[in-house]
Amino acid sequence: MRLSIQHRTRYRYEGPVAYSAQVLRLTPAQFASQKTVNWKVECAPAATLREGRDGFGNVTHFLAVNRPHDEIEILAAGIVETTDAAGVVSGIADPVPHAVYLRHTPLAEPAPAIAALVETTPGADRIAWLHALMNIIREKVAYVAGVTHAMTTAAQALNAGHGVCQDHAHIFITAARLAGIPSRYVTGYLLIDEAAQAVAHHAWGEAWVPGLGWLAFDPANGICPTDRYVRLAVALDARYAAPIRGTHLGGVGEELAVEVRVQQVAPQQ
Repeated sequence: MRLSIQHRTRYRYEGPVAYSAQVLRLTPAQFASQKTVNWKVECAPAATLREGRDGFGNVTHFLAVNRPHDEIEILAAGIVETTDAAGVVSGIADPVPHAVYLRHTPLAEPAPAIAALVETTPGADRIAWLHALMNIIREKVAYVAGVTHAMTTAAQALNAGHGVCQDHAHIFITAARLAGIPSRYVTGYLLIDEAAQAVAHHAWGEAWVPGLGWLAFDPANGICPTDRYVRLAVALDARYAAPIRGTHLGGVGEELAVEVRVQQVAPQQ
């Protein structure tokens, strides 16, 4: 599938900001079932973007604006070609030992509710267990926008019984790690038939299956990601994989607006 993506992020401040510094994870990964045809990351006011990679192997850009400004706009856009690999992520850089993805973090911390979820999830083997876990999370946690926030933990969302894709992914990776399965948080984009525009990124999880590799699961939709998904970054949880993360000096009353547009386009002839 050939997908056109436009992701625009705008920060506005009440009063001038003297300096802004941000790390951007806005460049799609390249692997067997995902190829970038073209891609750009731009910002206004204009500034040099220094490309690099973080400790998880994600492509990053460092943005610094060191002159007074009251607005920053960041645009990431391009075309990505995907194929349906039934969730299998192969041919990708994997610089982190798998044991690292057994670590717990404040957003993905074990709790009694998570332990109970692990104990009651059936499965004859690892793959069957992971599928069952994904489906149980979808049944137990309704997708409801606006009821959780960036710092909601996996246990809090599970106990509340509602949340968004970030919460579903956190519950999934927390339970899998508690079961001894290396798991990581994934950010990306999703083509949705009913709407050409989404308010933010999508998120899901990946788990390590010996003999197969990394296998992706999207508990929010109850499926393994298909060619409708574009994978951006992976990490231990949403904070480490954040598309944009940074700080600024000066200014007050920050206002954030995010627009993500994903559309299918005709294959190149």
